[in-house]
Amino acid sequence: MGLVNKLDREFYNRPTLDVARDLVGKVLVHKGLSLRITETEAYIGDIDKACHCYKGRITERTRVMFGPPGFSYIYLIYGMYNCFNIVTERKGCGCAVLIRGGIPLDGRDEMSMYRFKKPYVELSGYQKRNFANGPGKLCMALNLTRDQNSIDLLGDELYLYDDGYTEFDIEIGKRINIDYAEEAKDFMWRFRMNPA
Repeated sequence: MGLVNKLDREFYNRPTLDVARDLVGKVLVHKGLSLRITETEAYIGDIDKACHCYKGRITERTRVMFGPPGFSYIYLIYGMYNCFNIVTERKGCGCAVLIRGGIPLDGRDEMSMYRFKKPYVELSGYQKRNFANGPGKLCMALNLTRDQNSIDLLGDELYLYDDGYTEFDIEIGKRINIDYAEEAKDFMWRFRMNPA
């Protein structure tokens, strides 16, 4: 893996929009499998009707979002897909960043087996392009489930690091699949990598 800079608590303990933008290009690792983050979305409980913690709503599911920054928040959507988020800002804030997409780095064959049940070399061009370009696909590739909910991302099982990669621009836009969120659906809180 070479010399890397694991992201620390202070990285996550910042405004959620800054963290969401700065996570693009970083590397997410789960038990030796890794991918480079290509897309994120920010969720801020105080003002965001799309956020599970809107107006300070604490449930068993959202409790981790009110804890310290730098912990995983993984939940199920549509009864079948896991979504991996990172808790941000100070304790009690109810904020997180959804990791929406990535490209595989280490462990491609293992990730390919989780994702498609066959080695990476046997994938079609379409499958390679759609390997982890969505939050459910990303979790499937990295074998992330709700068993990894509430994990401290400063540990060794699940963490992120900065390898200095900067060969991209960032495109900012509206978040996806939140039409129910009234004015919040128009917040420009989605950050995507555009290779330079």
